[in-house]
Amino acid sequence: MTLPGASADIEPPRGVAPAASCYHCGLPVPDGLELAVEIDGAERSMCCAGCQAVAQVIVAAGHENYYRVRTETAPTGDQLLPDFLRETEVYDRAEIQREFVRTLDTDLREASLILEGITCAACVWLNEQYLAALPGIIDVRVNYATQRAWIRWDDSRVKLSEILQAVRRIGYRALPFNPAQQQESQQRERRLQQRRLAVAGLFGMQVMMLSISLYAGAWSGMEAGFEQLFRWLNLGLTLPVLLYSGLPFFTAAWRDLKRAQASMDLPVSLGIGGAFLASAWATLAGHGEVYFDSVVMFVFFLSASRYFETLARHRCAASVEQLVQSIPLTATRIDDAGAEESVPATLLGVGDRLLIRPGETVPADGEIEAGFSAFDESLLNGESTPIEKSAGDAVLGGSVNLTQPLELRVTAVGADTVMAGIQRMIERAQSDRPPLARLADRVASRFIFGVLAVVGAVAFYWWQQDPERWFETALAVLIVTCPCALSLATPTAISATLGRMMERGLLVSRASALEKLIRVSHVVFDKTGTLTLGRPQLEEILPAEGVSREQALTLAAALEIRSEHPLAHALLQVAGDGNRLSAEQVENVPGGGLRGRIDGRDCYIGSADFVVAETGFELPAAWQARLRDGGATAVILAQADEMLALFCFRDRLRDDAAALVERLRASGRQVILMTGDRAAAAAEVAAACGIEDARAGMSPADKMDAVQALQAEGARVLMVGDGINDAPVLSAADVSIAMGGASALAKVNADIVLLGNRLEAVAEALARAARNQRVVRQNLAWALGYNISAIPAAAAGLVAPWAAAIGMSLSSLLVVLNATRLTR
Repeated sequence: MTLPGASADIEPPRGVAPAASCYHCGLPVPDGLELAVEIDGAERSMCCAGCQAVAQVIVAAGHENYYRVRTETAPTGDQLLPDFLRETEVYDRAEIQREFVRTLDTDLREASLILEGITCAACVWLNEQYLAALPGIIDVRVNYATQRAWIRWDDSRVKLSEILQAVRRIGYRALPFNPAQQQESQQRERRLQQRRLAVAGLFGMQVMMLSISLYAGAWSGMEAGFEQLFRWLNLGLTLPVLLYSGLPFFTAAWRDLKRAQASMDLPVSLGIGGAFLASAWATLAGHGEVYFDSVVMFVFFLSASRYFETLARHRCAASVEQLVQSIPLTATRIDDAGAEESVPATLLGVGDRLLIRPGETVPADGEIEAGFSAFDESLLNGESTPIEKSAGDAVLGGSVNLTQPLELRVTAVGADTVMAGIQRMIERAQSDRPPLARLADRVASRFIFGVLAVVGAVAFYWWQQDPERWFETALAVLIVTCPCALSLATPTAISATLGRMMERGLLVSRASALEKLIRVSHVVFDKTGTLTLGRPQLEEILPAEGVSREQALTLAAALEIRSEHPLAHALLQVAGDGNRLSAEQVENVPGGGLRGRIDGRDCYIGSADFVVAETGFELPAAWQARLRDGGATAVILAQADEMLALFCFRDRLRDDAAALVERLRASGRQVILMTGDRAAAAAEVAAACGIEDARAGMSPADKMDAVQALQAEGARVLMVGDGINDAPVLSAADVSIAMGGASALAKVNADIVLLGNRLEAVAEALARAARNQRVVRQNLAWALGYNISAIPAAAAGLVAPWAAAIGMSLSSLLVVLNATRLTR
């Protein structure tokens, strides 16, 4: 070893080859790797970027002598890297992200994360604000009830591992959402809270017994030696409660203070910490008041309140967890040779062929290749009636095969399945905070600073009036005004309502829809697929002279194969798959029909107005007479130079449509039918439902103009629709509902999706929104009323600290219990 200053040359540590080894750690330098750091004027080889970075830090700090006096190699850069950083980097791998990250575009990603350490609304605010400030973060929402974060980011600017590390930097822990991991996290949270509650209860009872003796002694007299002994015993018994059961309050308060934020944990920590310090000082001094009983009671009751709140949160999140946990862990895959093998469901890919036995749950979305059976989709749509399906029908992951074995071809896996989409919509709704909730959060955060100001003023006043009571009174004010109940008032109620609505087949994608629903004055319905079943049947074909029925069907099918409209499905079902022509340059004209080229000729199919406008021809007299007669839906097929055929379809009205309209009208709401169909068809449906205002022949633009005209007159419009043509008007309405069979775009634009076929669920959504609003207002009224009324009593010295602890905890518990009524 060379002593400092003995030589300019720096020897490598003993036992390390100088040429082919890393100068920092001694490991071999990989061939072709050229990493070096200049140390005392010489370039020293490094084996990895980690060692290079550490060596550069040592040199920059002026500690080059470290390399002269060391007697063994340093740890590698990888060894110096925190374990957590190595763990998070795993989540950047595509095969790991497959199950929980959804790719929206080339670099656009979204995922749901579990957040550990969330204790109040301030924690939610801090995580959202901090993550939103990261480069590449597009949107972030944190759900207090489920303690999950929904994040959308640009993967080219920020990696998922960097997001997880950012959360750790502010004192929380984030992990990708996984059902088993979530359940384990919830169980760990409950067990820890149970232990803290048990410690607070066990030691708190001993402190209370000794405190009763002290109170009795103060009334009837007690020897000074016994009094001091009991005080010291109380001090020792309170320490475990303070340092273990009360630790979460102190850590959360300190974490928020470091970020220059204030949460409800701050007044709690000041209260119990100040009371304990004052009591400890009085015990050491041998005189003065002690508040050990108030400290243990405050910690116990607040811990109990948070424990019951945790149970309520987990119960509210159960509907989402039940969805995710319904997917089986394994699946039976059939290879090309026909052999069966059991594989993890996470390894399934699009195109895999599966065997689904009776009683088994479908592991992914797919299409039946062979066989027929009945499926239970109650978990997905809230309806218990089995649905029969056969070859060619789509089957959703999470549904249960009831009767026959069948073969299924996988069409979607992981984050692309319908169930994953439902889960994302639920999470988006639960993390979305309506205006009333945001107002409560702002009031709660400002209320904390107001509380501290009031406490300071009360302390100053009592110090002037009665110095012996200033601390006790200020402590009572600090405890009694903690805004726990105010922060819990809205999120607990919303989570309970969303969970119950999901169980009833009402998937709410935006929580703000709950507030908008209660103000609805006009309900606008689409006809096909909304008031009707959306499964029209081809009733009649009237071909033009010289055109056969088969020719008309073949030409129409070539165009309609590109459409998702219910009429297209009905026509294709009759046309079949044989001798199908190929259409080119097919274009969808919203509200009109389709245009395209078949065998070099322009062809059109759609409404009469659309086809007449495109071709310039008048309809044959026989067709015009047929259009005037009855309420069938008519579709015209034509080429550029001639009319080819008239197709007549008829759809069946939903069984509960008339009852729903009657219920809406009884509630004082105006009901309107807007459809692109003919006036005769619209009038027939309107008469059957009892709708007085029926508007026919409307394009999507016409519907949107009509809705905006209603809004300009002061109406609050609820739009209920189905199909891609309804997407614009769904967005324009104040609040919107899409039917369960709606197209993907319509669902994205809708605030609520009806997963089942119960149209009367629209009225149920309105009723549940009103009930949610009542409970939220009850919670806010109680929380604000309690705090406002308790402050004067506590400031007047009428409330003891232990009584303030009970009142504050019971106030929070009452809010949570009131919200759980919404789950019934």
